Amino acid sequence: MNGILVVNKPEGFSSAQMVARVKHLLKAARAGHAGTLDPFARGVLICCINQATRLARFLLHDAKTYAAEMTLGVETDTQDRTGRVVAEGDWSTVTAEQIESCLKGFEGTRSQAPPVYSALKHEGVPLYALARRGTPVRKPERSVRIDYIRMQAVALPRVRFAVRCSAGTYVRTLCADIGRALGCGAHASELTRTESGGFRIEQALSLETLASMSREGLAGRQVIPMARALNGWPEVAADPALLAKIRHGRRLGWEELGSDRAQPSAGSLIKVVDARGELAAVLQVASAGRGLDYCCVFGAPAGS
Repeated sequence: MNGILVVNKPEGFSSAQMVARVKHLLKAARAGHAGTLDPFARGVLICCINQATRLARFLLHDAKTYAAEMTLGVETDTQDRTGRVVAEGDWSTVTAEQIESCLKGFEGTRSQAPPVYSALKHEGVPLYALARRGTPVRKPERSVRIDYIRMQAVALPRVRFAVRCSAGTYVRTLCADIGRALGCGAHASELTRTESGGFRIEQALSLETLASMSREGLAGRQVIPMARALNGWPEVAADPALLAKIRHGRRLGWEELGSDRAQPSAGSLIKVVDARGELAAVLQVASAGRGLDYCCVFGAPAGS
């Protein structure tokens, strides 16, 4: 059972707690996730099962889509509704037109300061743990990308919007920044991840459904094979001779993959599958003239 399971994380669970539940229900040896969701948030959480934990680093970097609600006029220390109120502002003169214009202004590439309450670590300790001790640590700003941000509904002081953004973007920080730009402050009051890694919330299993299927011995059928988890990647089907080279770690050039396509640019990732369509390896195109580098190599499936 090597693959990913797309689950719909409910409110009140940390991502680590959700992964632990999935691991238990699937009786998996290993499990991890491809992108943290805050406990107050819900939605798509990609759980990587057994050997697929090695794919998490690739899935982490995919863009993500959210449905969010922010409440104007209140800032909190966590930048969401679970935090302590640290400032209040007057939102009564803010108009829907001003909000829409402000949202548009946040599209594109920009710098964002990670919140002091986050799972990022400082000297091995999560920032949220340091903040709760009264010793918050601020990480340097980093570049994030907002592909789009669309206002969906306004019922002041609440504003609903959809946003697609790069991995590493904090939507609650985005809400706080928008509030400051509007001059009244804001915090994230609801947050749902609707897409991650190309998987949508409509595909995600609830914890209740997964538990029910586990009792019936059917939960494993919901695990998406590793090759399908990397949907949309360039794919090469390897014959036995090429598979043997790969599994022995031999140096490879693009021409040895037998592909009739032009070689992708340096840094591009390629998935190699066997005759059964199972993921055999992930390769990366090296710089010109240096062939292919190995990222992951998987053994032959049992019974093959």
